[in-house]
Amino acid sequence: MDMSRRGFLALAGAASAMGLAACRGNGKSDKPEDVKVNLNEYKKLAIDDSAWNYDETNDCYYQLGLPYCTDPAAGSYESLAIYVPGAYFKGEKSGDTYRCKIASDARVGSFTPKTAPVVMPINSARLSAQSCPTAYSYEGLGTYLKKGLVYVYAGFRGRSGGYVSDSSEQYSGGAPWPVVDLKAAVRYLRYNAESLPCNAKRLFVFGYGAGGGVSACLGALGDCGIFTPYLSKIGAAMHDADGKSISDRVFGSASWCPITSYDTADSGYEWMMGQFADDGARADGQWTKALSDDLATAYGKLVNELGLTGADDKALKLEPVQDGSYLSGTYYDYMLQTIEGSAEKFFSTTSFPYTYTPGRLVDPAFPGDPNINSDSAVEIDVMTGAVEDASGAGEKDAASAADGTAAASGASSQADSAAAGGNAGTTADGSAAAKSGDAGAGTSAASGVTVVQSTVYNDAESYVSALNGDDRWITYSPSAGGVTITSMWDFVKHCRPAQKGVCAFDALDRSTTSNQLFGVDDESSLHFDETVATLLGDNADKYSDLKGWKDDLVSDWAQDIVKLDSLKTDMQSRVNAMNPLYALSGHYAGFGSCEVAPHWRINTGLFQSATALCADVNLAVALGAYDGVKDVAFTPVWGRGFELAETSGDAQENFVSWVTDCCK
Repeated sequence: MDMSRRGFLALAGAASAMGLAACRGNGKSDKPEDVKVNLNEYKKLAIDDSAWNYDETNDCYYQLGLPYCTDPAAGSYESLAIYVPGAYFKGEKSGDTYRCKIASDARVGSFTPKTAPVVMPINSARLSAQSCPTAYSYEGLGTYLKKGLVYVYAGFRGRSGGYVSDSSEQYSGGAPWPVVDLKAAVRYLRYNAESLPCNAKRLFVFGYGAGGGVSACLGALGDCGIFTPYLSKIGAAMHDADGKSISDRVFGSASWCPITSYDTADSGYEWMMGQFADDGARADGQWTKALSDDLATAYGKLVNELGLTGADDKALKLEPVQDGSYLSGTYYDYMLQTIEGSAEKFFSTTSFPYTYTPGRLVDPAFPGDPNINSDSAVEIDVMTGAVEDASGAGEKDAASAADGTAAASGASSQADSAAAGGNAGTTADGSAAAKSGDAGAGTSAASGVTVVQSTVYNDAESYVSALNGDDRWITYSPSAGGVTITSMWDFVKHCRPAQKGVCAFDALDRSTTSNQLFGVDDESSLHFDETVATLLGDNADKYSDLKGWKDDLVSDWAQDIVKLDSLKTDMQSRVNAMNPLYALSGHYAGFGSCEVAPHWRINTGLFQSATALCADVNLAVALGAYDGVKDVAFTPVWGRGFELAETSGDAQENFVSWVTDCCK
């Protein structure tokens, strides 16, 4: 297993936290060790080499509906499809299918059947269950297969349980089952490695939103002991046909706007954005305003226990200012430098006149399942905050605000809105244009067609002027190429205002998708944030003197966070299973006990308000200090929101190029 180069610093800085974490989760490693096993235990998982289908037009072999575990809870989800470049096989027609042998001398792009990597999408921003494809379409697959990659579309159970088709039998969902199912899919591919034209060690996962968070968990929590009872429950392959243990470590993890680290999601949101808001649930006199401030303070204290270090080995810490807010120190400086660096990259790579068109994430976004088409895809406005207010209720269901016309709550001016989402445009000469749509888009009630407005900035001066509005908070020096931002508060106010309520993830009314993720069977939505539970218990007297307080909130959280799932696993362990930092930070019991992927790509839209930027930064920083991690490409993208954010080019093509580079 790998250990951090700065492990002693992290451990020394969090010794007391380690003692607490040790009693919360199982840090035992499942690093493979060969033992005596039943060699036929997983025989029925073997791929039938005579069952391949062939698309002659596009030269693609494929199989659909392959169960990847021996005892699936929901077969339509716990199965996968494999798509292979035709050149990698020598196929002989046998009835309606083909018997295939690996063409060892083949080459597609820069790969051969022995070197080809496998890529596996996690195709859900909100962690809805992902079914295995039941039909075939080549649309979109060429981006991957023409470059020599093998594409595997694995189903998985999502944030909630459900019922088996044509049955009253219920199957479990929620944490950690999405990660468990995909780990089983990884193990299945390695069990069948000799029959597949690929290097099964070179397996990359990629996703966005909550699916990007799962990608990060798969990357960081390889062979983690938390998952052992779950993998055993569904009959995941633990060894191959020769009795050699199988690892579920992946080779690379890519994500866009990942949602993860749920133990700090609420407090991080308040530290990054919530504490700078003063409306809605964060207005003076509301008890949730006091909770927001307390959560921000709790996050400041937690950062100092994570053992994070910058590239110069300098510890990243937060310090309180005169009013007690943790808005000073090396961690704060690092965050501000990250934001400024993103702006500098934008100006150095952007040609003016610059046309900005708001991007919207469509869920799902990746190919492989023709049953999911543009008619059934969902625009994830709920993730961007475009359909939310600051009412304190957390996330809302996208269907309840399908018209996408709710105004963003934190934009302080027309120009601010233009910077944050394109609400106000500029004409070609740089003058301000009229506001014509929230978040750069509106929906016609008559037609149901979404209209997206582009914004044109004639030069860098007009763009910076639009960002500043009536406040001069950002300056750009064309000659030096430098950007200066006065404070993180100013950046948040103008570009990333809080648009979710206090307890953005673990909502007061248990209404978010995250609450569903930590539900247990019939109790499909539960509280999970231990920090919130502690603050409620400690400060109930203070909160009760303020507006909106309800006495039953304390017991709601206290009762939920002690719930066990069907395998008798406690809530804290389930939260750990959805947190890549569990393996990467000395604050957690799992530190150093897992097999971490060597290659990482993390992109995030810097102007999105679905999560706090600090979650992305923490992950990138922790990875950069971990032995065995060869490279971390972390790109906060200036001007982009909750989407497949890229500084240039197509996201999927960029991902394929990155995979290719990682395999050189």
